[in-house]
Amino acid sequence: MNKSGSTKKRLPPWMKVHMPHGVNYSRVKNLTVSKKLNTICVSGNCPNKAECWSAGTATFMILGNKCTRNCKFCQVNTMRPEPVDMDEPNRLAETIGLLGLKHCVITSVARDDLPDGGSGFWAETIRTIKRLNPDISMEALIPDFKRGTKALDLIIKEKPEVISHNLETVRRLTPKVRSVSTYDSSLELLEYTASSGIVAKSGIMAGLGETEEEVMETMDDLLTVGVKVFVIGQYLQPSEKHIQVEEYIRPEIFERFRETGLKKGFAYVESGPQVRSSYHAERHVNINTVQE
Repeated sequence: MNKSGSTKKRLPPWMKVHMPHGVNYSRVKNLTVSKKLNTICVSGNCPNKAECWSAGTATFMILGNKCTRNCKFCQVNTMRPEPVDMDEPNRLAETIGLLGLKHCVITSVARDDLPDGGSGFWAETIRTIKRLNPDISMEALIPDFKRGTKALDLIIKEKPEVISHNLETVRRLTPKVRSVSTYDSSLELLEYTASSGIVAKSGIMAGLGETEEEVMETMDDLLTVGVKVFVIGQYLQPSEKHIQVEEYIRPEIFERFRETGLKKGFAYVESGPQVRSSYHAERHVNINTVQE
């Protein structure tokens, strides 16, 4: 991957996406609006929104849509969050039931303003969803909470099938891309998660100026701490104030990443220009069962 100049690049043909449409798309959109729920699909301007919503799936974002951090890649608003909405877990659980989901992905903004980083609310949300939807499987895509293992233990205790936490980029670029989390602190979180027996998952963005060698080193680091699922997709610049795209990675390179990741030992790799962290999340929820 070669670095480029600072001029904005034209979107290549393989990054084009279909316009949202269909009954299921409208149903997901209308339900999330009527239930006053947030989705990372909207807040993060995900390119797969049309595909996922048309299939009746979405990644729900709890604890509001205002983040206490200012990462240079993320479109989620950075400002003082509103008070925690204690009824949100119930509304979310009801919506999941109305959509008839068999698998759901939950994520959240960072809430460094809360004493526990929001981990207690996370645990209550998982409990409520599973109580009202006993057959559901779940991925918890978590921030780091800045609270060490105490906060993680609350999440692990509720036994989501997958716990995901993204490295976002390679070691060298982490200080440039992320505002608080470090590369090593994220690896420690993932190692602790993997040691619990729950499937650990992580992902990075490509096109930020990383080299292929650095991507391979990142894969090795994740495998060393026990991560089983690896996700890599193209970074897209949300606005002029965010970090620029250095390169649009070609589909055949993403395919090489996928093949290499599987050869290295990941149980599942999702790699492609439009791939995001929760893309096709239902496909790797039973990895532990399959491997056993």
